[in-house]
Amino acid sequence: MTYKIERVGVLGAGVMGAGIAAHLANAGMPVLLLDIVPANVAPDAPRADRNKLANNGLQTALKASPAAFYSPKFAELVTPGNFEDDWSQLAECDWIIEVVVERLDIKRDVLNRLAAVVKPEAIISSNTSGISLASMVEGLPEDLQRRFLITHFFNPPRYMKLMELVAGPATDPALVEFMSRFFEERLGKGVILARDTPNFVANRIGIYGMMATLNRMAEHGLKVEEVDAILGRASGRPKSAAFRTSDLVGLDTSLHVARNVYDNAPDDAQREAFRFPDWVEKMAANKWLGDKTGQGFYKKVKEGGQTKILALDPATLEYHEQAAKPLTDTKLEEAERRSTPAKRIETLVNLNDRAGKFGWDVLADTLLYTADRLPEIANDILTIDNAMKWGYNWELGIFETWDAIGPLKSVQRMRQEGRQVPQWIIDFINRGQDFFYIEQNGKKKYWDFKEERYKLLPENPAVIRLAKLKQDKANVLRTNESASLVNLGDGVLLLEFHAKLNAIDPDMIEIGFRALSTLNGGDQYQALVISNEADDFSAGANLFLALMAASQEQWSELEKNVKAFQDFNMAVKYSPKPVVVAPFGRTLGGGAEIVLAGAKVRAYGESYIGLVEVGAGLIPGGGGCKELLLRQMQKMRGMGGPMPAVQKAFETISYARVSTSAEEARSLGFLRKTDAVSLSRERLITEAKADALELANQPGGYKPPEPALFKLPGEGGRLAIEQVIDGLVLTKTISEHDALVAYKLAYVLTGGNTASPAQEVNEQFLLDLEREAFVALCKEPRTQERMQHLLMKGKPLRN
Repeated sequence: MTYKIERVGVLGAGVMGAGIAAHLANAGMPVLLLDIVPANVAPDAPRADRNKLANNGLQTALKASPAAFYSPKFAELVTPGNFEDDWSQLAECDWIIEVVVERLDIKRDVLNRLAAVVKPEAIISSNTSGISLASMVEGLPEDLQRRFLITHFFNPPRYMKLMELVAGPATDPALVEFMSRFFEERLGKGVILARDTPNFVANRIGIYGMMATLNRMAEHGLKVEEVDAILGRASGRPKSAAFRTSDLVGLDTSLHVARNVYDNAPDDAQREAFRFPDWVEKMAANKWLGDKTGQGFYKKVKEGGQTKILALDPATLEYHEQAAKPLTDTKLEEAERRSTPAKRIETLVNLNDRAGKFGWDVLADTLLYTADRLPEIANDILTIDNAMKWGYNWELGIFETWDAIGPLKSVQRMRQEGRQVPQWIIDFINRGQDFFYIEQNGKKKYWDFKEERYKLLPENPAVIRLAKLKQDKANVLRTNESASLVNLGDGVLLLEFHAKLNAIDPDMIEIGFRALSTLNGGDQYQALVISNEADDFSAGANLFLALMAASQEQWSELEKNVKAFQDFNMAVKYSPKPVVVAPFGRTLGGGAEIVLAGAKVRAYGESYIGLVEVGAGLIPGGGGCKELLLRQMQKMRGMGGPMPAVQKAFETISYARVSTSAEEARSLGFLRKTDAVSLSRERLITEAKADALELANQPGGYKPPEPALFKLPGEGGRLAIEQVIDGLVLTKTISEHDALVAYKLAYVLTGGNTASPAQEVNEQFLLDLEREAFVALCKEPRTQERMQHLLMKGKPLRN
């Protein structure tokens, strides 16, 4: 059978169902979102009343924080309805996913109703977080069983990478392959194939880790906030750690997941560990479920106009103020300061204090439980590790963590403590194996516990991996500490940044100019891509270099560096051959200016783009003011002269507006209609390369844009903006230094002292104004204080 997905039906408009519908809409798919008709609503009642639950779900998704939709406009792709009036419309859907309440009887009823209406080739799936597939499909037609599987999203669906696929004995293998590709390529998910066991993979391990945390917490006499301090950064986990994460997810959800294991895994040797302590059960009885009820393990209160976060005392069930810095009697900070998650975890578990001992106990419990359950719940250690990284945002998976602390050393410690170590782990150690993951001849391998040998990590040859590509030194044409020029093949080059936070510095610009000269210096290359594989595309300019130059009053050097960055961006924009920029994550300040210069942008959906220099007491200096103003003028052509565009650019820059998605970046002017968005981070460079080749090989060949000319409002426009700024100073809405920055920005955008609406100026005119204002602001002591403050906090440039 040939499968396709063009239209989707989502059954159940709760938080999860509406979130799934929103993310499918983000991918451009029309969605039919259905829920039950509310009780006591008559058959002839208005459709708004009968669709109330689905409408409410859609509105909840629109108001969600963080946002469920890339842009509110995508909500237009979601059509709300109800199970009675709109059920027949499911016949038009290619995929129907049920997201109804976690009750087997209700799910089976829904599936039986679907069997009567869906088309023969339709895909049917459940988003259940733990109900067995076998129990759901029992009694269903064989044809439907072949087209049924579990597709378990993690919440929130837009942001969580993990997709757990569970197939039954009757499920068509071709469907599993199709859905795996669909989730990876269309929705950007990381897919694991889980077995039909209670809570599948991530939640089976994750909830056990929570239970081990609760049990060891009592044993070590730790407070709620102390536990979270240990199980956060030092443990390679998110800052929300254990209890803050529970408050975000909801204690009721954690209770449900734990009880599901207890009730349905009678052979689990650790079954009794899935009973919550009495004090947690009392929290649930009191409806202290976390954020959804206003209090949980933590409680937010206002005192004297300030917000405080109190922590729960398990002994008294009363809330208390947290210490400014917990665990000062330990060396926890020593672990937190280490540069990599592997080093942080290794340091933590070897601390001889209560932080280290607790961290070790919880980790050892979790490692051993996972190793014991591995043969039951997963096919390999990769499945386990990816599940925890993608579903729980751990920096390292279980077996990667075991490698970090040393399998031999840790197993010896476990056995000395009298812990039961699974036989396959003992066999692994006895064979003389040192690590679960190794690298041989430049190829990464993992230990296959079933075949008892190392196997190559699976790779998709159609997806470009820079790290692998660069293993062949012939592919690296130029390199320095901050950037590299890489040959992607097929006549396409890539400019890669790899400095700390990818902050723009002279070394990057040097390689950038070499990239352009290599591209345009002959017929060997057709196009250039600018991207990388770091966590963020670029966090902005290198503030340290700017501050050093300012503190030493090296104004000519500073101006030279700013001019070089401007020249680079202009060279990118007017390159005779196309340059495609592929941003992702934080793309701030100078990073955004590079995006604005590209012939085309291929942005990852989760791209947070903005000109945020005002946060450091500066304005954009690399062409950002000029280019954003040009974008706004192009959008507002014929709307009453240059002032509306100037005002829009001024607002975006002065408020340091950062997009919450690539689509919102389009509305702010950082992306154009012709720019593209990818939901798959892994495929971003691959798709950017395809864009570059398409531009290079278009009929008639690639042609760079025509040089831009501006008609600017001049002094009259500047005075109008300055009046608004003066009013904000009078009302103490902004500081005098904020006002100075705003005056400089208005000066640049309106054309300085010489521009007028009657005359045209070129791009270099505006670039000179930008550079002049940037250097002048660097001379301000308050600006230097702001830069120093941001550097001390270790944060990227952001207001």
